[in-house]
Amino acid sequence: MRRRIIVLGSTGSIGKNCLDVVRANKNLFKVVGLSAQSNDGELAAQIAEFKPEKVALSNEPSWRRLRSAAPRRVGVLAGDSGPVELVETLKADVVVAAITGGAGLASVFAAVKKGIRVAIANKEPLVMAGGMIMSAAKKHGSTIAPIDSEHSAIWQCLHKERPDRVARLILTASGGPFLGMTKRQLAGVTPAQALRHPRWKMGRKITVDSSTMMNKGLEVIEARWLFDVPAKKIEVVVHPQSIVHSMVEFVDSSVMAQLGLPDMRVPIAYALSAPDRWPSRLRRLSVAEMGRLDFMPPDLKRFPCLSLAYEAVEKGGAAPIRLNAANEVAVEAFLGGRIGYADIPRVIAKTLGRNGPLKIGGLEGIMEADAAARETARGCL
Repeated sequence: MRRRIIVLGSTGSIGKNCLDVVRANKNLFKVVGLSAQSNDGELAAQIAEFKPEKVALSNEPSWRRLRSAAPRRVGVLAGDSGPVELVETLKADVVVAAITGGAGLASVFAAVKKGIRVAIANKEPLVMAGGMIMSAAKKHGSTIAPIDSEHSAIWQCLHKERPDRVARLILTASGGPFLGMTKRQLAGVTPAQALRHPRWKMGRKITVDSSTMMNKGLEVIEARWLFDVPAKKIEVVVHPQSIVHSMVEFVDSSVMAQLGLPDMRVPIAYALSAPDRWPSRLRRLSVAEMGRLDFMPPDLKRFPCLSLAYEAVEKGGAAPIRLNAANEVAVEAFLGGRIGYADIPRVIAKTLGRNGPLKIGGLEGIMEADAAARETARGCL
């Protein structure tokens, strides 16, 4: 039987790559649900190709246009609650969580509570509520399958290994487009420059995060929850070639690494198929031709967002929520031309430094902490 799949954020980079994997394995998957923010044109084309049972659009004008154009057999949901309703009302085996920002948190919880496998691409749910999600997954029998290439690499390296055998997780980072820039040069970076990543094609927000290394900081927090490893045992190294996707050092001093060409379809396919591995027609890595592989420590003075992430995960509680919310506000302001590139970590640091309760309670408490942090961050712009 084909696995029934819901793709949340289907018109974004991860969503489209996921559907490309499905397209190459039509005998293995049946797409039953799709969701998007506002791209009704792209979603209409996906409906025509994959014939889902229901779709959701958050933007109301986009929803009206799609409702008029979509086949009658397809249910078209509207509003921010649409992705949650898809998960709760459709019968599915896998939910691909690729909604950018904190908006994807509720739908991840909904999938976990149904015991569904969650192929998670958006970082914010685990950053904001990692402990709660992993606890709920254990309780309801849900698998959290990482799509990020770095976490997928660690997941593969840890297969059937006991936790007490792990000495260290080593996350690799490409270094982004500004690896060799000085602090003075970084201060003049424009949004157009920040959106040109040398290795990966991603959405706007995550591309900026990669350039500031906040993306890697968020991955540290994710890894802490995904693999139940304290942050002090998670190290980041810069690896510009993006061939080694991450490594695990074990207590016997051996190090296991996962290698591959930078193509998001590889970790997506594994998140959907694990523990199986399905054949693909993707380009293969030639070890003989790949040349040198460079590794270096990150420069925390030039890229302070990574230090801020470690600070937040050490504080715990609401601190990672504040970090994530402040970063979203700052990146949006930078892309809108309201602040400079060097102001992004300043806004985050000021928001993190404000006094406030660290304890949170339930999903409602998380969203309240998120809203409060956003208000603080906007005041710091």
